[in-house]
Amino acid sequence: AQTGMVLDKDGKKKHSRPTFSGQQIFALEKTFEQTKYLAGPERARLAYSLGMTESQVKVWFQNRRTKWRKRHAAEMASAKKKHDSETEKLKESSDNEDDDEYNKPLDPNSDDEKITRLLKKHKSTN
Repeated sequence: AQTGMVLDKDGKKKHSRPTFSGQQIFALEKTFEQTKYLAGPERARLAYSLGMTESQVKVWFQNRRTKWRKRHAAEMASAKKKHDSETEKLKESSDNEDDDEYNKPLDPNSDDEKITRLLKKHKSTN
């Protein structure tokens, strides 16, 4: 990770963001796939092996978990929206079928089940 000191407009020292190499990011991502949280000794080992500070690894994992949660939440919301939409379509098609059934003449001797279902639907709408 490369970190440098930068001077602001008043000439004061200011920290810049570290820039991680592709190899460091790859190793961090691989580790993140296996575990979302690193304990102290694991973090120290990973930081040492990548030439980073423990603090840099800790912050990278915090930021990565935030990104993961946002994506996960967005995927869940999208799946729920899709599910709700499909449920509504099924309900509408079911209602239309029931309406079609409701308008057909019934044979009182053989359509007991249909009569019962339509009566229940009729009672629930009144």
